[in-house]
Amino acid sequence: MVQVKVYGLGDRLTPKIRLMSDTIHTCLMEVIAVAPEKRFHRFIALEPEAFIYPGDRSKNYTILEILMFEGRTAVTKRQLIRLLFERFEQDLQIAPLDLEITLIETPNVNWGVRGLPGDEL
Repeated sequence: MVQVKVYGLGDRLTPKIRLMSDTIHTCLMEVIAVAPEKRFHRFIALEPEAFIYPGDRSKNYTILEILMFEGRTAVTKRQLIRLLFERFEQDLQIAPLDLEITLIETPNVNWGVRGLPGDEL
């Protein structure tokens, strides 16, 4: 199970939502074998006064949080992070300095999915 949250300035994020979703999902499919139909993405478009970030970032500054069941190796997580940086720069023209990625793993028992705790799926 994987869920994605993306935060950014509304005027920069909104026009790229579809392409960004495709880019993220392609990376997830390639590295951790997420099924094509299992796309759970949320985009949080923020007003400038609600999105405070360091002065060395541009208006393209984007925060990507990926929540998933625990258990992937450090090698796999590094591979996913590197691929996301590469594809965001290539496909979306978002430089590595303007992208922050957090992988958040939780035990599957902490998830409720389709009426069951995740460890009972």
